[in-house]
Amino acid sequence: MITTAAISTIREHVKAWRAKGETVAFVPTMGNLHQGHITLVKEAKTRADHVVVSIFVNPMQFGPKEDLDGYPRTLEQDSEKLVGAGAELLFTPTPELIYPKGLAEQTFIEVPHIGDELCGASRPGHFRGVATIVAKLFNIVQPDMALFGRKDFQQLMIIKTMVEDLSMPIEVIGIDTIREASGLAMSSRNGYLTADEKHNAAALKRAIDSVIDAVQHNKSPQDAIEQAVQQITAAGFTPDYFELRNANTLRQATADDNQLVVIVAAYLGKARLIDNVSFSRHPQ
Repeated sequence: MITTAAISTIREHVKAWRAKGETVAFVPTMGNLHQGHITLVKEAKTRADHVVVSIFVNPMQFGPKEDLDGYPRTLEQDSEKLVGAGAELLFTPTPELIYPKGLAEQTFIEVPHIGDELCGASRPGHFRGVATIVAKLFNIVQPDMALFGRKDFQQLMIIKTMVEDLSMPIEVIGIDTIREASGLAMSSRNGYLTADEKHNAAALKRAIDSVIDAVQHNKSPQDAIEQAVQQITAAGFTPDYFELRNANTLRQATADDNQLVVIVAAYLGKARLIDNVSFSRHPQ
């Protein structure tokens, strides 16, 4: 695997592959890789001739009180995992390379409406940072396809919307959430949890499942969500949001919606955890 911080090196390799008619898949990450990331890389390897991965802790998507400085940076271990997964090219740029004029002078991208709710409401400017860095990385790598985990459901929808709205010739592929045996969604931020907190964190998925079961049995979604919030609060969480949404638009779910998603964010100790499960409502 070739590791580089140079945009020109990325473009040279991709240009050479394209000259031979070969396809390129891209997996953007912030590093501190876990099995969820590695699953994306392995899946990318099955879909394209070459796999490019980026590791960049993006300052634009962190708020002033968030964990930018403390975000785990584990490049050596990450590189070993990527070699084993079949990545061929690793892009590791610096903030100075990506934002040479500084964040205040950087052109940015915003996806309206969908980027303002849920995590967008809790973390103002977060999705501006996500959309901007992903667009920059797409322009640098110019892949045929890019793979993202469905755990970040709102992020995935924002990226798909951006690609469609800006006519980018890239297929955005969502891959199912990888979970630990307890049901806890794998996340780099799980490393912030103590042993007891990690045990209690499994309550998040159980609470989501309880809401899905209630909806499938034609019970009140609002009552089910209230009970689920009580359930995770009893496990030590401080809920940010816990909602039932239309899985195609992310708007508030109505009785007529059949494609749904339960989407959650909650704090546990030092970690802010997110999770979601999409499902189809049984016909009435």
